[in-house]
Amino acid sequence: MHTTTSALGVATRACTVACLVAGSAMLGAEPRGGNLVVIGGGDRPASIMTLFACLAGGPQGTVIVFPQASERPEAGPELETELKALGIGRVIVAAVDRAGADSEQGLRLTEGATGVYFAGGDQTRLMAVLRGTRLEQKVRDLYRGGAVIAGTSAGAAAMGRVMITGDENRPLSKDENWQTIEAENVVTAQGLGFLDDVVFDQHFVRRRRHNRLLSLVLEQPRLLGVAVDEATAVWVKPDRTFEVVGDGPVLVVDADQAATARDASGYGLRGSGLRLHVLRAGAQYDATRRTVLRLSPAATPAPAAAPTAPCVAR
Repeated sequence: MHTTTSALGVATRACTVACLVAGSAMLGAEPRGGNLVVIGGGDRPASIMTLFACLAGGPQGTVIVFPQASERPEAGPELETELKALGIGRVIVAAVDRAGADSEQGLRLTEGATGVYFAGGDQTRLMAVLRGTRLEQKVRDLYRGGAVIAGTSAGAAAMGRVMITGDENRPLSKDENWQTIEAENVVTAQGLGFLDDVVFDQHFVRRRRHNRLLSLVLEQPRLLGVAVDEATAVWVKPDRTFEVVGDGPVLVVDADQAATARDASGYGLRGSGLRLHVLRAGAQYDATRRTVLRLSPAATPAPAAAPTAPCVAR
């Protein structure tokens, strides 16, 4: 899916002006850790993509696109066109295989990068190329140094240390997935590890993935479950607070202080005292303190014709 076009031209022009000021300030500032823009898949509203473009530095920015999750060879060039249309100065498609991800040539692709974008598709395809390579470590270094990392769908799933692969160990039916809430059923793998204690799910409400995330969070209560719906994103800031952007809901499932148990079979999961938050655009959450900072957006929203707020500290 691609960026929705309504108001995109206006948003892009306003973002370009804002990025000239805010983007240059970010590029010249002392690094204090990066930003994540975790997109739940589907259409990408201008509010999300404009935010990413601004955080990446706009006309002064360089964004590296990783298309490996997609089976479509045109995915990389399409994203390059889309991101350039948002006013990003330089976009490089890193269409490398696993050998390339461990090569000097692959590392050189990231020189001067202020942003990284991971395409949608299959997260296991992405991690099969990057996991354990020098390029994966370089992307982590970019993030710690202040770059913005974005990913949609599969790219979102791979953001945490624990990655939901999409596979199920004990499906009850070949036609429908996630019909139970059970332990040792959700298949996970090592993700990119930008956040150690957060697991991301995507396409969440649209594809009814509630049982999947509940199973994983009850099984591993230390993990904070952040479920992002389509056309929606969470903007995770360097201080580990995040803000919801876009059109749909984000669900946060927290079992850290809950009582949890398993049935005698070892599979059936029980829980009491879980915390569930349903957040929408403008809501803010602290992933360290595990608390909602703001449920509703600011009292006076910015005019639609001048969306400069993404490049301005809120």
